[in-house]
This record gives sequence, structure tokens and C-alpha cells, in this order.
Amino acid sequence: MNLHAISLPEWLVLVVGFGGQALFSARFLVQWVASERAKRSVVPELFWYLSVAGGLTLLIYAIYREDPVFMLGQASGLAIYARNLWLIHREKRSAAAVVADER
Repeated sequence: MNLHAISLPEWLVLVVGFGGQALFSARFLVQWVASERAKRSVVPELFWYLSVAGGLTLLIYAIYREDPVFMLGQASGLAIYARNLWLIHREKRSAAAVVADER
């Protein structure tokens, strides 16, 4: 790939792709730091938000590239990440309701 021959729109697409990959990779650093602090394996809520942000960005990139394998992988992952966030928020609502009932 000749980097000097890439058009501005193509550069923007590459920036989106690399940005999505950076977001997606950052989730592992977040998980590692949280686990080290807790001295046990932990998956913090931020992990799932970074998963959604990175997965969505990479899905956009895959759609632009017209790569069905990449599209399917990212779309499937997004469903799992969203489900985990939904479960986390449901658990928080339940815990808040219990605390409110105790008052």
C-alpha cells in the first residue's frame, strides 16, 4: 500500500478503523488494571462500554470495506456486549430497589 497515494476519504476510513481497534484493545487494559487492583479476575462495566464503542466503530469500518466476515463478527459481538450492559443495569436497578424498600 502506497501511503502517499491514499486519498483523504480513504485516510479518514483508516483513522476510523484504527480508532475502533484502539477502543476495542483498550478494554483489555481496563480489565487487566481492574483485576490487578482487585487481586482477582474482574470484568468492569467500562470493559463492556469500550467493547460496544470499539465493536460499533469496527462494524462501520467493515461495512465500508464490504467485508461480510468482519461484519458478522462485529455485529454478533455487539449483541453480546449490549446484553451484558443490560444485565449490569438490571442488577443495579434491582439493588437500588432493595435499598429503597429497606428505608
